Parts: sequence; C-alpha cells; structure tokens
Amino acid sequence: MLEVNKVHQGDSTKLLKQIDDNVIDLTVTSPPYDNLRDYKGYSFDFEIIAKELYRVTKDGGVVVWVVGDATIKGSETGTSFKQALFFIECGFNLHDTMIYAKENYMPDGILNRYCNGFEYMFVFSKGKINTFNPLTIPSKFGGKTLHRTNSKHNHSARHKEYHKPVGKEKKKSNIWFYKIGTNCSTKDKFTNDHPAIFPEQLAKDHILSWSKKDDLILDPFAGSGTTLKIAKQLNRKFIGIEIEKSYVEIAERRLSQNILSEVSGNSSHN
Repeated sequence: MLEVNKVHQGDSTKLLKQIDDNVIDLTVTSPPYDNLRDYKGYSFDFEIIAKELYRVTKDGGVVVWVVGDATIKGSETGTSFKQALFFIECGFNLHDTMIYAKENYMPDGILNRYCNGFEYMFVFSKGKINTFNPLTIPSKFGGKTLHRTNSKHNHSARHKEYHKPVGKEKKKSNIWFYKIGTNCSTKDKFTNDHPAIFPEQLAKDHILSWSKKDDLILDPFAGSGTTLKIAKQLNRKFIGIEIEKSYVEIAERRLSQNILSEVSGNSSHN
C-alpha cells in the first residue's frame, strides 16, 4: 500500500497497482489531455488508469475527472466523452456531467467559433454514492412566498399546497464558475512553473461535496499538489502520484506550508 499523506514520484499506471482494493473515498484529478499543454512530454495509458481507479475506489466512492478537448483540423476530438464512456464500461456510474466555467477565459484567436471557456467535470460513482454534502447559494427570492396555480386542483385544501415560502438558500447548479490564472487559481506564486493549475476553490468544492473528515483522497496526476493541499486543509487523508520531479517538489513545498484551518463548512459560488 502506498504511504498516505505523501506525494509519490512515478508513473500512475504502475504506482496505482500498489494501492489496495476499495480504499479510496474520492479522486479529484485533471489528467494531461489532447496535448493541450506541455507536460514535459509525458503521456499516459488512459485505459489502465481508469481500470485501476475502479479497483481502488470504495463502493460508494467518487471519481471527479476534469478534462477537455482539443480542436484538430476544425473538429473537437471528443476525447472527453470517449473517456467518460470507458469509465462506464469499467463499471462506474456517470453520476453527473458538470461544467468548470472560466470567468476570465482567454481569447483563442479562432475566427469561426466561440472562445472555449469551460472544461468538463465528470463525476463517476462506484455504485450508490456514500457522501453528498450539497453546496448552496443564496436564493434570489429567499424568504418570499411562491404563488402557483394549477387548474387541476380547484379544491381549496389542495390549492394551498401551491403557496409555499421560498428557502433562503438553494443547491448550486452543476455549472461552477471560477477565475483562473495568477493570484486567482492559487496564492502560491511559486506554482507558476506548472502549466495547468486548476483553482484551489474547485478542489475544495468537490472535496466538500463528495467526502467527509478523515476520508482518503487520491490524485493520480497530482501536478503542483492542488488537490492534496486542499485535502490536508479539510482534514482528509491523501495520496498523490506525479511523474515529473519538478512538480513533485512544488507539491511538497505547498504541503509543507503552515496550512490554516480557515477552509471548512459550506462553500458559496466563487
């Protein structure tokens, strides 16, 4: 079994085999995809990774797979959906197809299509989900009474059912918005050597949603250690795997910082 609360340098296709069956509560990761970024020339065998993730995930556990598609010769590759379908073949349920929307996306210079401002966040579950802590946002009409009429219900007692107060909060939608880039994804400026850091808030929101204190969190493409850092902040255990030594060093530096306990409880729209 790989040591817990550590980032391990090596190939995920090999190191995942050292994790016991059915021990991981939640995986939050973003693999290198479609050569959209330069990951030091590394590639990975997706099908081996997907099968290993199914094996190591607990019954009721979750995998959050953040991925997008390149556009080649005028056509998107569809890699994201091909991977989602393979996860289903492995035995996972496709619990939710979520969107990671980038508030400050960069223009892409392509004249005949809209700028790409999002990535997919596929949420896979191994059977019925064990943990769901829904994040909420303020309801626009919170505290007011919602009046609805229905011609099928003329009886006064039934009609009253359609006059209900609106709750002050509601569950977030499955489209999550984040600012990205310098001082937005993280305040750790020494992470700039990594080409594709996803926002700390994104990791926080998923870890809060799908896990609880002392659960074991995995990131098999740990990169600069965002998932691991937030798991530690939220009092979860973690295992990270990263093949590139310089990224492991960044992750270890982030994990060695004095992490404050300010990250707790619910989370609002970021």
